[in-house]
Amino acid sequence: MIFINKGIVKNIISRRDDISFVEIDVDGVTTKAINYNEITGEINVDDVVYINQTARNLNLGTGGYDFVILNTKYDNINSQKIGHIMKLRYTPMQINVLSVEEQDSPYHDMFNNFKDLDGMPVIVGELHSMLAPTAIVLKKLKPSAKIAYIMSDSACLPISFSNTVSYLKEKNIIDSTITMGHAFGGDFESVNIYSSLICAKEIVKSDVAIVAMGPGIVGTGTKYGFSGIDQASIIDAINKLKGNPILIPRISFNDKRKRHIGISHHTVTVIELLNSSCNMIIPTLKNEKQLILEKQLKENHAFDKVNKYFIDPKIASDILLGVKDLKFTTMGRTINEEKEFFDACGAAAIYCSKLLGID
Repeated sequence: MIFINKGIVKNIISRRDDISFVEIDVDGVTTKAINYNEITGEINVDDVVYINQTARNLNLGTGGYDFVILNTKYDNINSQKIGHIMKLRYTPMQINVLSVEEQDSPYHDMFNNFKDLDGMPVIVGELHSMLAPTAIVLKKLKPSAKIAYIMSDSACLPISFSNTVSYLKEKNIIDSTITMGHAFGGDFESVNIYSSLICAKEIVKSDVAIVAMGPGIVGTGTKYGFSGIDQASIIDAINKLKGNPILIPRISFNDKRKRHIGISHHTVTVIELLNSSCNMIIPTLKNEKQLILEKQLKENHAFDKVNKYFIDPKIASDILLGVKDLKFTTMGRTINEEKEFFDACGAAAIYCSKLLGID
């Protein structure tokens, strides 16, 4: 199923290098849309375009945007990118990139000579909303730490869509981005999680990597039907390459869905599927909320597979509350509404900072 409509560009809301946010008139109705400049060309007022409105018609959460798929003013588009690895393969929008592993890459031989991650900490989170609080706290505690963000292809594919990544790069909080699988647009492109981790260690020379999907997790209300399930294979990959996996548990006490209260069933399922182990960092909470977490950890023997560390998140909480130019939200809820969610991110950052022998 796909919904495509024709419209006229009425306003340019904002632009970045790879992306434009615009307003389009479709049969007298104004709609917001996104134009990926390197795919459909630069866009301007009065351009006649075709837009994909499928998610809007289904009332899905793509940030309230439609997507430009064709600008009629162009007879052809040639972005002249080098590289022979295709992303979005076998779709009308497939693009070529220079992946770090391919033979034309200056880093090609590095992958054949790679040994291991030598214990490099790798923080693994389910949601894109975990990236900013984790990275900000870690950078505040360890200003000289070199942080790489690895974006998986389990949600949004173009990294340019993320305002969070744009902010973190602009503020020099994350030092480099790696887009793996069909995700694209990072500072470095890779084919899979193994190559991404090697890139973070050997090419970027990172002290720590954070792995999480882009915006827009898929969920179905079933045990295995969510795209964040890839955390299990990511953690196993980190262990196979002799890294140090640090898992951020998804914690909520304000979600209307009971399966996400306390430690989310998503985190439980990921741990059940692990073929290895990891360090799961849990924020120390107050009163009944702490008792709920402890009860979950005691009664569900899946948690026996992982190393559990309780960390007081107060320092992290203070850091995040001091950030005034970025609004922290998860699932549409603010840091005040989901304090424990962000405490979990901060606790993981605190734990990781203690592992880094810098500053």
